[in-house]
Amino acid sequence: MNACCSPSRSNAGAAPARRLAPTEVSASDSDLGEMIALPGGTFRMGTDDEDGFPEDHEGPVREVTVAPFRISAYCVSNARFSEFVEATGYRTDAEQFGWSYVFAKFLPGRLRKVAPRPRRTPWWCGVPGAYWRCPEGPESDLEGRWDHPVVHISWHDANAYCQWAGGRLPTEAEWEYAARGGLDQARYPWGDELTPGGEHRCNIWQGRFPVHDTAEDGYAGTAPVDAYLPNGHGLYNTSGNVWEWCADLFAEGGTERSMRGGSYLCHESYCNRYRVAARTSNTPDSSSGNLGFRCAADV
Repeated sequence: MNACCSPSRSNAGAAPARRLAPTEVSASDSDLGEMIALPGGTFRMGTDDEDGFPEDHEGPVREVTVAPFRISAYCVSNARFSEFVEATGYRTDAEQFGWSYVFAKFLPGRLRKVAPRPRRTPWWCGVPGAYWRCPEGPESDLEGRWDHPVVHISWHDANAYCQWAGGRLPTEAEWEYAARGGLDQARYPWGDELTPGGEHRCNIWQGRFPVHDTAEDGYAGTAPVDAYLPNGHGLYNTSGNVWEWCADLFAEGGTERSMRGGSYLCHESYCNRYRVAARTSNTPDSSSGNLGFRCAADV
């Protein structure tokens, strides 16, 4: 797992959280959000690009067939996740551990100075009291961000929401098939050029990472789940904004789960994993301020 993408709790030596099942409350079909029905089929998955990350096993390019399925047009927003919590009483892993990782630049100076940081990626801070409703710690809230993707979500949390809503997490193959928007082997959901005609199509880092984000794409931090243009299948933000959990194990015999799509912290100088074929992983109990999810469902 590349810790620059989303740091792992295992690096902090955290004890496992006690798994708490949500109260059994049925959700309505609308809790899956606006779903896109896709016909499935065979597509070329992965990449052999030289600027990829071979250690992430992005390649080789291979033909993969997926069955028909449905997938949300948007990542799950703070507003939708709030409905889940209110209905079930669910407590996220971040709440049970009592902390989560926050990007250092988003913190007030006094908190930034005392928050513990991973040695290899000191731009991440372990912040007590940071969780989905308080993304930068106890003094923060969701004002103006209810339509942004929910963050500080572990794989366990994402899976619990999807089950409650009557769906599931997408497989990696389903995610990439949907994210490509019908394009064959394009680098991004809209084509091969990052900013066609000078137009920003996703929320990633501009400037010098991790010192200064110029926010030329319109956002520093998360963007609304419907920001920018959708891809050819009608999905929004499958590049950048927040990493998205998938159902799969990252490697055969391992325990980490796959994540796709990149985030607002991705930058070409360090982590260009906003490419549609890029992938990374994390432990299923890990959470951070750039990690969310979207739902899928069978047809």
